[in-house]
Amino acid sequence: MTADSAHTLEHHGVLITGGARRVGAEIARTLHAAGADILIHYRSSAAAAAALAAELNGLRPSSCALAQADLSSAEAPQRLVSAALSACGRLDVLINNASSFFPTPVGTISLAQWDDLIGSNLKAPLFLAQAAAESLVLSRGLIINMIDIHGLRPLKGYPVYCAAKAGLAMLTRSLARELGPDIRVNGIAPGPVLWPEGEMDEAVKREIIAKTALGRPGSPADIARTALFLVRDAPYITGQIIAVDGGRSI
Repeated sequence: MTADSAHTLEHHGVLITGGARRVGAEIARTLHAAGADILIHYRSSAAAAAALAAELNGLRPSSCALAQADLSSAEAPQRLVSAALSACGRLDVLINNASSFFPTPVGTISLAQWDDLIGSNLKAPLFLAQAAAESLVLSRGLIINMIDIHGLRPLKGYPVYCAAKAGLAMLTRSLARELGPDIRVNGIAPGPVLWPEGEMDEAVKREIIAKTALGRPGSPADIARTALFLVRDAPYITGQIIAVDGGRSI
């Protein structure tokens, strides 16, 4: 970012779901550094959310607020949009980042698992977009949906998660058609930028990295910089899904 463009998002309001930790937190820091005011949604990561808000407000007072919500509840979308408008004064960007991720091998899938994975990865982004649309029209704003390489290329043992992310990819394109010309809608599909929480076999990690064209993992900063590009520098891009995967998908 150049000195001339450092604060081009001043007074822009940004709502980030699942923004307290990991990739969501990095996106929050990056857009905040560009001048945006942030509402961070979290479900259970209260301590991490409070620490991030204190960090950002320490850099610029009253520039970050928090909202707790279970996105499976019917009232959550409108409540989060109202919270963003109250905290930021306006809503320019909705980033649907919150996501459940766990294996569901065929033969073991339960309705509760289906509801969780489809709910967080597909249902919530749709109803948040619907709730935010009126405000985003006023700002000629943007929706960014965090998709996944595995919405395009299935991961064995995770059929429900992959189906949910594939649905989110089509929803991204559909919303771009439905909400244009006033609202842009794009997606980001990360590859190996941050390993899942919990233990993961080192051999599996090496195998994944070996399949990327660049031969190395990325970082949350790669995703955050792409989000900043879409927000700040891409007024003629909509309905697109940008793979940030080191060439894993080719």
